[in-house]
Amino acid sequence: VQLQASGGGLVQAGGSLGLSCAASGRTSSRNTMGWFRRAPGKEREFVAAINWSGGTSYSDSVKGRFTITRKNAKNTMYLQMNSLKREDTAVYYCAAGHVSSNSMLSFARYYVYWGQGTLVTVSS
Repeated sequence: VQLQASGGGLVQAGGSLGLSCAASGRTSSRNTMGWFRRAPGKEREFVAAINWSGGTSYSDSVKGRFTITRKNAKNTMYLQMNSLKREDTAVYYCAAGHVSSNSMLSFARYYVYWGQGTLVTVSS
């Protein structure tokens, strides 16, 4: 499975940006898909995830501002980011894998496939 993230860019604080992640290869609609990010000088952190049936999970830092969706027919996942803050600046990575429990959604080690990352920069 190959994942291609796109949609990053420069946006002002308070603005919106949408990310996409297209999966190709031996894809499965049963895979959980998620977004993680790594800010400069910080460790990678969980952002959001969506399982095969549409169940979602968000980190507290983005809850209420970000929305994760997926279109299984297109093997594509999306992340709509609203009310962006400077602290949202990071490289965003999409990931996929068979995550068997909702309690595992936020743990990177359960995701087998990773995209190359797309940079989101939020300016003040």
